[in-house]
Amino acid sequence: MLSLSMIVRNEEKRLMACLDSVKDFVDEIVVLDTGSSDGTVAIAEAAGARVEKLPWPGDFAPARNAALKFVNGDWVLVLDADEQLLPRCIPELKSYMLMQDILLVNLLRYEQGSTMTPYSNVSRLFRRHPSVKWDRPYHSIVDDSVNQILKEEPYWRVVNCKEPALIHYGYQPDIIANRNKANRLREAMEDWLADNPDDPYASAKLGALEVSEGAIDKGLNLLKKGLVKVGKRRENSVQRYELLLNLGIALSGIDTSAAIAAYREAISLEMDDRIQIGAELNLAALLMNQGDVDEAIVLTSHVTIRAPEIALAWYNLGLMHRMKGSLDQAIKAYSRAISIDPSHPETLQNLALAKLLNGDIVSAREYFQRALLMYKQQSRTTEGNILSEKIRGILKLDWDD
Repeated sequence: MLSLSMIVRNEEKRLMACLDSVKDFVDEIVVLDTGSSDGTVAIAEAAGARVEKLPWPGDFAPARNAALKFVNGDWVLVLDADEQLLPRCIPELKSYMLMQDILLVNLLRYEQGSTMTPYSNVSRLFRRHPSVKWDRPYHSIVDDSVNQILKEEPYWRVVNCKEPALIHYGYQPDIIANRNKANRLREAMEDWLADNPDDPYASAKLGALEVSEGAIDKGLNLLKKGLVKVGKRRENSVQRYELLLNLGIALSGIDTSAAIAAYREAISLEMDDRIQIGAELNLAALLMNQGDVDEAIVLTSHVTIRAPEIALAWYNLGLMHRMKGSLDQAIKAYSRAISIDPSHPETLQNLALAKLLNGDIVSAREYFQRALLMYKQQSRTTEGNILSEKIRGILKLDWDD
């Protein structure tokens, strides 16, 4: 028996899609509501969920642990309302759940809209073992308890689902914009790091936050400290990768050679190569900016083959082909990017330019107009005005006087 365990609050806009994605897979749905004031509870109940209620305890780990107490299944799947299960992974997951020695299945999650980490591994499907519990602040995980179980009961195994299993729609670059959220995250990470000064996890999370907020030196110190503590053991590859990825991001603006070295080491680690896509894309972008377009194209093409659903990879590939003067290849790459993400005005703008350089004035005019409209719809007035000025006098747009 498989139970879905969720904690929710005011998720009426996203909850139904999440529940629909698992309705043919799970046997039980348990939703712990932490204070919704919208239609969340009614939606969950209409979907057949058992709804329990709990005042928000201040962090995710205690809430998730409370939710676990209500499930009855032999296995537990944990989702957030902004996640959905991808149906093609179900046969693989069912096969793992039939194996008597598997304790945890790590799920490959596609981070919709993320430019730095398009894929991540999340520990969200596990056997209902009395010692499995969530801990760590904010980004709560069961990994610590699972590792302890493996030491005490070494007959268990942990496996990685090779097929992408989840899609996460809630990724937003809002930590910088949302100061309250950023401050809560900072406080939680700082408290944890104070109690666990040698924890690479906390160094990675807090270091990345410092870098995202412009405190590069503080972030670098934390990331380098984390790398020393995590070491180079194969079982720590995921944590080492995250530290190296964020180290590369931190160094990109101040020491390009060191950033490239960090990304190359991240790519060399033995782990699921989809997880390494962020480092590959970042490395390729640095190489392109340095003029090493050939290697940049090889790296980015590798990404498009393994993960053709990532619009950024196709967009970057278009930029690279245009730098090489391969306009037909650039147009193909831009067109693929637009088919995946039609709301990216930079892709529309660059596709228009490639069409113009290739002599297709009619199509160029169309894509320039679409880019300007998209900038307007996204309230990006400055970018729209800059583009409008650049093309004025080159092309006459339909709404020109």
